[in-house]
Amino acid sequence: MAEKQEFTKYERARIIGARGLQISMDAPLLVKMNKEELNGINYDPLKIAEKELDSGSLPITINQPIPKRQEDDIKKVKIEEQTPSDESKIKAEEQLEADIAESGEMMQLNVSDDDSVSKDVSKNDLE
Repeated sequence: MAEKQEFTKYERARIIGARGLQISMDAPLLVKMNKEELNGINYDPLKIAEKELDSGSLPITINQPIPKRQEDDIKKVKIEEQTPSDESKIKAEEQLEADIAESGEMMQLNVSDDDSVSKDVSKNDLE
């Protein structure tokens, strides 16, 4: 006989359900029960499985692996709170604007004359 283990409520439900299914499919009972006890629980396979689990006669064990702590792999991150001053933000924005103006990447408004395009099309159609 296996020693009695402490199970979580989820493990108990899983074990009792699995053993109850086995009992309902005519598996032999692992606990001696007389006819009066079986009549008292109405031959309920789940109640029989629960009695077997509580008596410790089920040869079922649960492997509960414990995760390993690996502090070596985790690098400690030092967070430095450096907030830039307003002056440095203004200087950075001015420098960015100067770089954009120097490279000629300034955006210009794209104004299209739809009338001139339609006039050109109509002149081409006539010729």
